[in-house]
Amino acid sequence: MSETEQHDWSETRVRVRYAETDQAGMVYHSNYLIWFEVGRVELCRAYGFNYREMETEADAYLPVTECRVRYRIPAKYDEELVIRSKVIELRSRAIKFAYEVRRMSDDMLLAEGETHHIVMNSQGRARAFPSEYAELMKGGNASAKTSS
Repeated sequence: MSETEQHDWSETRVRVRYAETDQAGMVYHSNYLIWFEVGRVELCRAYGFNYREMETEADAYLPVTECRVRYRIPAKYDEELVIRSKVIELRSRAIKFAYEVRRMSDDMLLAEGETHHIVMNSQGRARAFPSEYAELMKGGNASAKTSS
């Protein structure tokens, strides 16, 4: 899969909790990275597998090696959001995901970003992406919608 190949977005709904906001009532910046992770895990489910199973059954972990977030408009307490996630690049030992955070009421883009990951085993050594999971991601349609 190349960066130019497009796949459907997987969508996960979240509601902003009070604990996720700062003193000004806006979502604290690091929570967007947590929501990216929520979206990433649900994206795996949409592709037909559980991320935890990939760790335990295939001894494959996806630590983040780089992340980027562009904040556009702040999310606020009690707003319903949609976290959109998709794979934008899948290589033999690495994967990249793209994300959008949108407000449900008006579909406004609040933030967007990417995370880059390498594939490692439980001993911390780089390894190939397990073929059975790579095939699911290459051929699957991840347009599932979930709530959290």
